[in-house]
Amino acid sequence: MTRIRRLLGGITLSLALDAGAADPDTYVAGKAPARRAPDRRYSVRSLTTHDADEQAENLKQWDQTYEQLSPGSFAGRLTDVWFGDIQLFREVTNQSVHEGGRAWPGSRTFGVPMAMGADAIFCGRPLKPDMLLTLGPSDELDFRTPRHLDIVGICVPTGVFEAYASSIDGRSAEARLAGHRILVPPQPAMHAIRRLCADIFQLVDRRPALLGYDAVQRSIQHAVLAHLHATIPESGQPAAESVPTCESRRAIVERARRVVLERSGEHVSVADLCGLIGVSRRTLQYCFESAFDVSPAQYLRAIRLNGARRDLKIAGESASVQDIAARWGFWHLSHFAADYRRMFGELPSRTLRRRGALFDETEGRGATHAD
Repeated sequence: MTRIRRLLGGITLSLALDAGAADPDTYVAGKAPARRAPDRRYSVRSLTTHDADEQAENLKQWDQTYEQLSPGSFAGRLTDVWFGDIQLFREVTNQSVHEGGRAWPGSRTFGVPMAMGADAIFCGRPLKPDMLLTLGPSDELDFRTPRHLDIVGICVPTGVFEAYASSIDGRSAEARLAGHRILVPPQPAMHAIRRLCADIFQLVDRRPALLGYDAVQRSIQHAVLAHLHATIPESGQPAAESVPTCESRRAIVERARRVVLERSGEHVSVADLCGLIGVSRRTLQYCFESAFDVSPAQYLRAIRLNGARRDLKIAGESASVQDIAARWGFWHLSHFAADYRRMFGELPSRTLRRRGALFDETEGRGATHAD
């Protein structure tokens, strides 16, 4: 018999394994239950992606949209784990992306950066490697990621987290988190939660079946709640930045984004945007640079390129690159193709041909597309 002992966030989890046995005995705090098969449901999904939309769509129960901002071929990895009351996921991306949307209803979300190529911007605030991000049940995701990001997300029902916090110190966790989007925990707490996340995903990679055991799930959930509770601010501690100031900048950026999407067939300029949403060019520039670290013109072009890519991926058999480009306000086809290739690492005609190949496979007939 081989025994493996691991320290999981301060909770010792020992696993005794018979050589060649299909199911391990599970030991928690030195006590071994009777040998039995896994007794609780769980799910683990791991995949690689080559498209920002694909990355966004594969995070289950989230309603979100990714817009690629930096040029180059996209490469991502996602491991999504559900057990007990919580969801944990680890997301690795190689391009700067704007992530928007919401987590599943009634959840409190935390993000733990494992590695970052540069600082990020979360809800209009700078996010550094030694900080956590958080979203409440009614908060919208607004995240401009760096080009290289490895982050763990933890989603817990607010009722579960509130009950745990109340049992520890009799205080409301949600009240202490109100107005906060960025948390700056003490370094020992930050190091501990990052180590916990690494240990959990090492377990998921090597022995995912162990998550089927009630004792393992309970041990991990308790460790996650304890480490998260250690990172939340004390009552009355101010948020890192004035919320109204940040929210007003985000509102301007969101209004600009809606205008571009609603007028996808027009070439909306920065000057047009200033007039349509009623702000000066300087204000618009400041808002975009603080929210996404890009200029308004760069962001608007990225929005239009991402929109064209989505249309190319779902285009019908008779669609052409030229028609789809024109729909998004790109009238010079060679410039569009060059910008598209710079952003996504392939020509628009290749994206469209992949859709054509899908038609060939599923319907048994070919299709001709104009490049």
